[in-house]
Amino acid sequence: MRSMVAGNWKMNGTRQDATELVTAIAAQEDFQCDVLICPPFVFMQQVSSLIENSHIKLGAQNVDWHIQGAFTGEISVSMVREFGCRYVLTGHSERRTLFDESDDVVATKFKAVIDAGLTPILCVGETLSQRQASETHEVINRQISAVLDHVSSDEFSRGIIAYEPLWAIGTGKTATPDLAAGVHAGIRQFVAEVDCELAENMRILYGGSVNGSNADELMAMEDINGVLVGGASLKSKEFIAICKAAGAN
Repeated sequence: MRSMVAGNWKMNGTRQDATELVTAIAAQEDFQCDVLICPPFVFMQQVSSLIENSHIKLGAQNVDWHIQGAFTGEISVSMVREFGCRYVLTGHSERRTLFDESDDVVATKFKAVIDAGLTPILCVGETLSQRQASETHEVINRQISAVLDHVSSDEFSRGIIAYEPLWAIGTGKTATPDLAAGVHAGIRQFVAEVDCELAENMRILYGGSVNGSNADELMAMEDINGVLVGGASLKSKEFIAICKAAGAN
């Protein structure tokens, strides 16, 4: 299975930053992995132009599930699709915790992305207290089940899962490769209860303080099919190093 490196810029950067960062990444030869960039909405058109005819793919950090309407400040799937966007993050931990997105809301967004013909990246993960209470798999299975209640297994197969332990995001703490791989294996096993073939072909990324130093070891693990990168995706040398590591595994 071809690995993916997805860079989530979050609410960071300027127009100049975007140009310099994307130009540096696009100048590299094919990394032998899928490279995805998820910039803030205001930079989407700019990034789309910069990556034209390159190996880089464009993603959105979030969307609203409505097709259109009186939803001030929201962005629809059809809007991001116009800029060549093909992937959308759904249920990122910051959307769940800071903006109170419930499992049901995340599932509704996942369905909207599928219906638009794009690929949702379903983010799942546990808090530190949930991990300490040995609830990791219970929490993640609930988050996945909520989506499976809204879509068929065929529709679900068109998505990607990203495991991002909340306690490792922006903290500098990273799940050990063995720990991360164990959770990924658990996710694949849970999905297999729905559809074995779906589980076998499901791409599962790891996200949580991924950087150029730990990416190679993480992606060498059997059930880790790529990474979702936060802060390190804002540094061209760091992000390029991660992409090269992904291509080598």
